[in-house]
Amino acid sequence: MTTSQLHIALLAFPFGSHATPLLTLVQKLSPFLPSNTLFSFFNTSQSNSSIFSKFSKPENIKIYNVWDGVIETNGTTPIGREAIELFINATPSNFEKVMKMAEEESGVKFSCILSDAFLWFSCKLAEKMNVPWIAFWTAGSGSLSVHLYTDLIRSNEETLSTIPGFSSTLKISDMPPEVVAENLEGPMPSMLYNMALNLHKATAVVLNSFEELDPIINNDLESKLQKVLNIGPLVLQSSKKVVLDVNSDESGCIFWLEKQKEKSVVYLSFGTVTTLPPNEIVAVAEALEAKRVPFLWSLRENGVKILPKGFLERTKEFGKIVSWAPQLEILAHSAVGVFVTHCGWNSILEGISYGVPMICRPFFGDQKLNSRMVESVWQIGLQIEGGIFTKSGTMSALDAFFSEDKGKVLRQNVEGLKERAIEAVKSDGSPTKNFKDLMELVK
Repeated sequence: MTTSQLHIALLAFPFGSHATPLLTLVQKLSPFLPSNTLFSFFNTSQSNSSIFSKFSKPENIKIYNVWDGVIETNGTTPIGREAIELFINATPSNFEKVMKMAEEESGVKFSCILSDAFLWFSCKLAEKMNVPWIAFWTAGSGSLSVHLYTDLIRSNEETLSTIPGFSSTLKISDMPPEVVAENLEGPMPSMLYNMALNLHKATAVVLNSFEELDPIINNDLESKLQKVLNIGPLVLQSSKKVVLDVNSDESGCIFWLEKQKEKSVVYLSFGTVTTLPPNEIVAVAEALEAKRVPFLWSLRENGVKILPKGFLERTKEFGKIVSWAPQLEILAHSAVGVFVTHCGWNSILEGISYGVPMICRPFFGDQKLNSRMVESVWQIGLQIEGGIFTKSGTMSALDAFFSEDKGKVLRQNVEGLKERAIEAVKSDGSPTKNFKDLMELVK
């Protein structure tokens, strides 16, 4: 076994949109490390096959499948909460076993563990190996902060406004469910609580965000953790700039957008995991048809079947529905006036990065908190009335953007944040400096 070569263990959390940002980060790091650096990517087989069917695998990344905790399926594959809990119960021994195999296969000991922050046990593995642990928090600094304040929030609900960077408009109902769970012993609440208790042991905590978005929260995080490295928005850091190429536009979205007026289109997408309930799909459809506002809706086949009878025919002059949409290219297009979103962190950052205000309909995890930050703290969008789509609530939100002055203010605010994001990722910006720090730590 040699220790002279860099060998970086990458531990992914295989659910939601967690594993892909970790891979993106590695692809960004790789060119700045010695050419013989080895990366071992540990993830479940299902998540690996999903990711690497979309991305070409870099040559220096070796993919390893860790056990997902499923003993036998009897023909049915666990999904959702059940799948997550089975996986959590299988950790950390499922990772340890395959990591040992990766060291033996390569003949090179690990020099660093870079893991999803959820996988808090990485600190114990790193201690055992005597290597640094770098934790990657794939969401925003606000949601990380509330996890670190779990005990305070649980002891007194009135204390939210005393958490640095949180305004009095934030409510206990906006908190991630794991923070306010009835008890912290369930698999998911327990994992995130243990993360909060152990994150100070990480050599660094990396965030896909930029300090200027939440300066007060970031200062507070820096007082609690060894090193906080905001290196985002990664979407703007990418060397591959978004190019609006009509010729490679298989979905026809860009070709369609080219025919629309500036800032006139409503773009609707709820991520790869979330599915709108049938009554809400109908409510959104009825509102779009009633307002006759140009819309581009990313809606899978099972959702299209729920649309009101004749909707596609009646709206074909001003609307387009696709099963998959090239989100970055769409948000970068001047025709898009508002983004209707589930408020996953990647979507929020992409909306900010391209200056598109949002209508928020959060579902789970950090989405309610993100949604409240969008509306009340950054003031770059609106939460949907009552938290779910109704025809009248959706029409009211659309009116705010297309018929009222409020939309202009929200648009100006998000343009301001976009400019700050663009400034941040320049060569002298803090994310660029933080990325260099991260590079040195990995080396």
